[in-house]
Amino acid sequence: MSIKHFLQFNDLSRDELNYIFDRALWIKAQFKAYQQYWPLSDRTLVMIFEKASTRTRLSFEAGMQQLGGSAIYLNTRDSQLGRGEPVEDAAQVISRMSDIVMIRTFEQEIIERFAANSRVPVINGLTNEYHPCQILADILTFIEHRGPIQGKTVAWIGDSNNVCNTWLQAAEVLDFNVHVSTPPGYEVEPERANLYGDSHYEEFADPMEAARDADLVTTDVWTSMGFEAENEERMRDFADWQVDADMMRVAKSDALFMHCLPAHRGEEVSADVIDGKHSVVWDEAENRLHVQKALMEYLLLGRIK
Repeated sequence: MSIKHFLQFNDLSRDELNYIFDRALWIKAQFKAYQQYWPLSDRTLVMIFEKASTRTRLSFEAGMQQLGGSAIYLNTRDSQLGRGEPVEDAAQVISRMSDIVMIRTFEQEIIERFAANSRVPVINGLTNEYHPCQILADILTFIEHRGPIQGKTVAWIGDSNNVCNTWLQAAEVLDFNVHVSTPPGYEVEPERANLYGDSHYEEFADPMEAARDADLVTTDVWTSMGFEAENEERMRDFADWQVDADMMRVAKSDALFMHCLPAHRGEEVSADVIDGKHSVVWDEAENRLHVQKALMEYLLLGRIK
């Protein structure tokens, strides 16, 4: 199989994604039943971090070990990448010593340059523009709780950040709708999100209207990594964009609430929502582990017959 990377959500087709969701559910079932499954025995994952992480490192490192392989952690501060080595050179070397690479960094351009010079698959663990592994986990969680997401409505409340951009890409690939509500000045940038059109999303000035009749309400922190200098301004701008009980009441009665974490209770979400009956944030966090195992299996082995 030719090398396939996962740098944006739309790098994979609907058929490929549905296969990965099915595999993730099967792999998760093996994990829950304490059944050993080592399809990636003797394979090595290199994890390159320029941005801090909890869930990304843990889910990839544990996931690779659970599949029988090994994982190596590299922080750019502790490697030649942090001392000016060209990304292209690093990619040539690292990809000759490993089987698959995950990168969590700032600009999408960095990971694109790395992938262009890699001999092995490269996975986007997060960039300023996209967070495709998070949305894989979110959609897997929706499927577990509510079935197929096709035709459903997702309400995104808050900043049009990398997670929002990836939800918009996912809607195009998997044929569902996203209602987006952001404060003025934080609207969706279609080119930055790399969208084909606007037929799968609608923008709302009023977050309550965006959430109305939604199947899923989701949000993220008001100040993403790299924007800390804007924190005070963002606290003022986003004050009316908190997901609270009133907002969940206008969504469907069985609507789910998701958050990629870490969360700030009392800011982007109220405590009674994230800790309440609609919330599936802990399932969502765990599913990073299982869906990324399915993703790595697919990128390295293709479809398992």
